[in-house]
Order: sequence, then structure tokens, then C-alpha cells
Amino acid sequence: MGTATRLPLVAATLYLGASVLAVHPASASELIRIVSPYKTTTLDPLRSAAAGNIETYGQLYARLVQRNTANGELEAGLAESWDISEDGRTYTFRLRDAKFSNGTTITADDVVFSLSRIHDDKQSAYPAPLGAVVTITASDPKTVVIRLKSAFAPFLGNLEIWNMGIVSKADVEAQGAEKAFSSAPVTSGPYAVKEWKPNDKLVLQPNEHYWRSGYPKSDAIVELQEVASPETRAAMLKAGEAEVVRAVPWAQIDDLKATDSIDMRLEPSTTIYMTLMNHKREPFSNMKARQAAAYAIDNKAMAKAITRGYAEPANTTLPGSIDFHDKDNPGIPFDSAKAKQLLIESGMSGHEVKILATSGATEQQMALLLQAQWQAIGLKPVIVNVDSGAWWDATAKGDYDAAANWWYNETPDPDLAVRWAVCGTCGSNSYNTFYANPKVDELVAQGTMETDLQKRAEIYKEIQRITTEEVSQIPLFYAPNAVAYSKNLEGIKLTPSLQWTLEDTTVAK
Repeated sequence: MGTATRLPLVAATLYLGASVLAVHPASASELIRIVSPYKTTTLDPLRSAAAGNIETYGQLYARLVQRNTANGELEAGLAESWDISEDGRTYTFRLRDAKFSNGTTITADDVVFSLSRIHDDKQSAYPAPLGAVVTITASDPKTVVIRLKSAFAPFLGNLEIWNMGIVSKADVEAQGAEKAFSSAPVTSGPYAVKEWKPNDKLVLQPNEHYWRSGYPKSDAIVELQEVASPETRAAMLKAGEAEVVRAVPWAQIDDLKATDSIDMRLEPSTTIYMTLMNHKREPFSNMKARQAAAYAIDNKAMAKAITRGYAEPANTTLPGSIDFHDKDNPGIPFDSAKAKQLLIESGMSGHEVKILATSGATEQQMALLLQAQWQAIGLKPVIVNVDSGAWWDATAKGDYDAAANWWYNETPDPDLAVRWAVCGTCGSNSYNTFYANPKVDELVAQGTMETDLQKRAEIYKEIQRITTEEVSQIPLFYAPNAVAYSKNLEGIKLTPSLQWTLEDTTVAK
């Protein structure tokens, strides 16, 4: 992973060049540098679902609807209003007067083009949010009509997800997608690209044509810097060489909390850390062996040991902060004696278990704790260290036995979560566990079509009950987003959907 150049504040401003000063007569303080281990690898919202790209898309591309960062409610975005048909199958959006960063008008054709790319293109990294869509059409230059296969309760929220941003049809068709997104794409969001140095940093400047008058609130230039070392990231913040640090390790939180100039926050998230198990082969094709593995894990002690007590032990297979999470589900408690008995009954005692682990500190700790606790009940766990690419390749192919990892949900609604983690027919292979229960898949489909909130809650409660008891995965803990900020910034946070509120941010003089 690339390492960003470490420059003092004034030097960093000079490094951006005289052109910045010409466009924005800003002082050295009007520079917001966010350092993160996550890379920006593409500027095309079609192409990637990686964490660094998700953050970037949110700054570059506006969506039809947006989520109020204060109360989490959906509100008007590029669409100033919309209607939903009585049968819940037709959504009609009326666009506001808005322009792209090059001054051209955003039209219904741009919206149709943008959403159709995500829905239809074979290279689309994440078409699932539009899975219920049948047609996307423009009835006039300011009106977009989207028709669905059936009523789909989460649909409006899905339109706020990171890859639903609107791009310029004219620019992409004129240049081709590769060139249009190669360095300085035409944007519809609060920022435009000033400079991109892959494996180093992405420099953003306010989009002077952004539809929200008075936003971004600051003229500050924003640098998204890629810094692999957590020690370096913390040192940069302390030295005034960065204003925001993403992904603060648990071990650094107390130290940064004690630093007067730093606002160390544990922000709400929909992240769940869990253990994948391969249901396609022994030992974990056997339900009693999976249950034994789950009873063997003391996730309360694990959460305390790994996160210094900053994360909450998980009780179900779904993130704790999403809608309809069943907080009353007892989960699977730590019971070593019961785990040993279940393993004997399964006939899998002494079976080797290959635990895949990447190099991250948390991933290594989880693997070691799994190894120790499974060994104690009679399994033979072996840790296999791999890089990230090999991890994804092996899990996708089912060439592993277990792997501790994390995932997050893009919206508060649980639909995408269950489709990702526990649905055997939704395209994710139940997050590469190959768990498949026709009853769960049926409930997943019912959950999207049910509009009564109480009935929806019961559906997702039942999904959690079944998948937790059958151990589709082993829930470990629900983790907040650990982010450290300079106290000179106001209005900034990382939302649960991994979006920075940079357009709301101001810099103290």
C-alpha cells in the first residue's frame, strides 16, 4: 500500500501549487488532510466496492436522495420530489435544476444512464441495490420513472448507496469510461478532482456548480492520503500534518483521547466482526460441528481483548445497529463443555481446520484466539496467512475452512445485509460461507415486499433466529468506527455508510 508524503502544513499547501491559490485564495489552515489505510483505486462508481473508493464516490457524485447526517432520515437530493404508485412498483422522480462540475445541466438522461450502468454492466461491482428494477426511463428531461418487479420496501434507501451517484452521460460516451474516470471526471457532488496520484493521494476542490447553494461550507482543499502505517497516521495527526485519521487501531485510542488537540471518536457503524465457516466441506458442513465451534468462542472476552472493550459482543448474525436487529436474541453463549460434547456428537473431533488470516492486527488476533479456543475442544486448527487478494480468491472458491473478518451494511435497512450474509440465492453465497436454507431465502424475499413495519420486524427476527441457531456464521462483536479529528474541524464525521460529511465541515481560523 502506498505511503503518502509527510509534509508540514505550510509546505503541503505550497506543494499543491500556485493554481490552488489562484482558485481559492485560502490560508494554510484551509486544508483538510484525511489519512487512511484505504486506497482510492478508481474514480468510477461502477467499478469497485472497496472501502477507500466508497469514501471517494460520496464526495464526487450526488444521488437522487441523500441521508440527513443529523437524524439519518432520507431527504431530497438531485430529486427534489418523488411519487410512489399505490402498488409500490413505480417510482417517479422530479429533478431539481442542477449542474455538473463542468457547468452542463444534469438531466433525466444522465440519471437513466448512471443507474443503468450499475444495473446492467457486467463490470458493475455491486448491482444488488437495483435488483428489483425492471426499467429505468426518462419521461421528460426532468423526470425519471423506475419500475420494479414488485413492491420493494428498501428501494428508496438503496438509491442513497455509494454507487448510485450520477455521472455525465455525455462525457462518458464522448471519452469512453476508462478515460472519463482516469484523472478528472465530471462530477455532480460537492467536490471535483484537482489532482490524483494513485497509491499516494487524491486532492479535491469544491465543485463551484454543486446544487446545494452555500455548500461545501468551507473553501478548503481536501486531500485523501493513503498511509499504510497506523503509527505514522497517528504521528501525522499529533504533529499537525493531518486533520483526520481513519481506522485508528484499538490500541491507540486511549493515547489519542488523552491528546488535547485531538477529538478521538467512536462513531456509530453497521460493522460486524464475525467468523466465516465453509459449509461446503467438513468439518463445518456438519451443523453440530459449527455449533460446537460457536459455543467454544467466548466473544465477550474476545471483544474485550481485541478492542479494549470499545466494541459490543455480537448476539446475532446481523449488525447490532441496523433496523430490526433482535437485541433480545440470546445468541450462542460460551460453553466449553457443551462445545466438546457437540463436537463428539458431530464425529469431527481431531479434524483439521484451516483458518485464513490476512496481516491486519485485528485479523491476526482473531485468528489466534479462534485457534486457541477450537484447539481446547478437540479440533486441530492451523492458521494460514495470506494477502488480501488470496483471501478473497480462496473464500470465493470455498478453498478454506474458517476465516475471521468483518462486513458492514450500506443502509440502516437489513435487506442488503441479509442478502449479503445469509442468503444462498442472492449472488453472494452467503458471504462465501455457502450457507443455504430455502426457508431463510423465502423470508429474505418476503422482507423486501412487506411494507408493514411490525410484520417486517418479525420476518427479520425469524431470519436472525434461524441463522444464529444454525450458525451460518459466528457473530463476534459489533464495532464502532474509530476516527480521530483535529479539534480545528467542525461539522465533520464518518457516517455509518462510510461517507465523510465534508460539505458540512468548516475549519477554525
